[in-house]
Parts: sequence; C-alpha cells; structure tokens
Amino acid sequence: MNPLLSSTRAQLPDPALSRRQLSDSASQLPAAVDSQSNPSKHAYTPAPSHMDPDELIDVRLPRAVQAVYLRPLRRQAEYGIPSCDLQMRSYSVRNLEFFADFALRAAYYLGLPASGPVPLPRIVERWTVPRAHFIHKKSQENFERKTLRRLIQIKDGNPETVQVWLAFLMEHAYYGIGMKANVWNYEKLGVGKTMDASMEELKKDLDSKWSLIGLSRKDAVAEKVLEMIDKKTFMRGREGPKTRIDPLPLNPPTYN
Repeated sequence: MNPLLSSTRAQLPDPALSRRQLSDSASQLPAAVDSQSNPSKHAYTPAPSHMDPDELIDVRLPRAVQAVYLRPLRRQAEYGIPSCDLQMRSYSVRNLEFFADFALRAAYYLGLPASGPVPLPRIVERWTVPRAHFIHKKSQENFERKTLRRLIQIKDGNPETVQVWLAFLMEHAYYGIGMKANVWNYEKLGVGKTMDASMEELKKDLDSKWSLIGLSRKDAVAEKVLEMIDKKTFMRGREGPKTRIDPLPLNPPTYN
C-alpha cells in the first residue's frame, strides 16, 4: 500500500461528520444573534415543574397545618376556679386520646383555660356465664370489659362559653366515646329568693301541663258523677226492691 495515499486519506475530513457540525453551528447561530439583539428576552429562566424533595423540606406550612403536628395550645387560668369537669369514657385508647386532643384544641380557640387530660382509674368488669346449653351447660366462659377514662377540667370559664364548648363537642362527637359533664354556676347572694321567684313562674307553666294528665277533683264531669251517686233515687236502687215475692206453693202429688 502506498504510504502517501494512506496519509492523504487520514487528513481528509469525514463528510457525515462535517455535515453534522455545520447543522449544529447553523442552528446555534440564530439563537446567538437573537440573544445579542434582545438580551432581556432570555434573562428569566422558568423553574422546572418538579421540585427536589430536599427543597420541599424548607417550605413552611401554614400555621393551621403546623398546629396539627404540635401539642394543643393552652390558656393560663387567672383565678383557678373550676367551671366544668368533662369525663370521657371509651373502650379504645386510640379514640379516647384523639377526642381528648380535639376537646383541648376546641377549648383553646374558645378562650377557655383547660387542664388535662388526666387518666382516671380504669373500670374492669367481668362476667361468668355458661358456654352454651345442652352438652356445654356445665362448662363456663369468662368475659372481661375494660373502660378507660380521661378527665378535662375547665377553669375560670364563662357559663355560656362552657355551654357552647359542650354543644360543639356533642355536635362533633367521635364514635365510641361517652361524655359526662359536671358544670358549676356561681350566683350572687340571696339566691334563695331568686329560686323561689322562679319556682312560682314554673308552677304557672306546669299547671297548664298537669291539667291534661288524668282527672282533677274539681272537674265538672267528676262533680256531676258525684251528684248522681248521692241522690236518694240512686241509693234506693242500691238497696233493691222493698216488696218480697214469695215462690208459689207446689201442689201435693196425687196417686191413682
């Protein structure tokens, strides 16, 4: 092989490669000219549609969403006078803890100082019953039920606000939760006279209701019945007829 011919072939460019480089340079030329003529057109580069998971950690959530992952906020009691004791009962710890947290958050947003939830002693109940009838009647089976309790106390609460709080909990009650509330209302001196006055008003309202139940002694129909019973003619009827009717004598038998 001629060495001169081989060196000449090595120096010649590839036609396919030269066409690709020319097309790339031709496509880049208008973009370069456009960026030089209008530099503000390509100054802003839009952000990608997807974000890096590491960047999402730095995004601040709204306050309402952050409060879900934090402990419920509480208000400090000024005088420490108890207004309401709410006792919740359930057979499930998960439901009980969830609803106790919900009640504390509702009390905070209503402006009520709440303390708790305080775990109360659990109630354990057991039953022993026959397993079944017939052949299994001599064998017994044991059942056990554990009732869990939590206590939330409201202090220095307005009675109307406490009633609103209890009504809100009853409206949004969670399944498997029982509630029992003891509410204290503080009155002024002379509460006895106020109660007597309110009792008189209640009696007037109750008289119209009680009159519809049963018969009253002063009823017109009852008085008419008593008047008819006391009449002499009615009393004679009770004694029966005064004339005595004797039975007819039987004729003696005759024998032929």
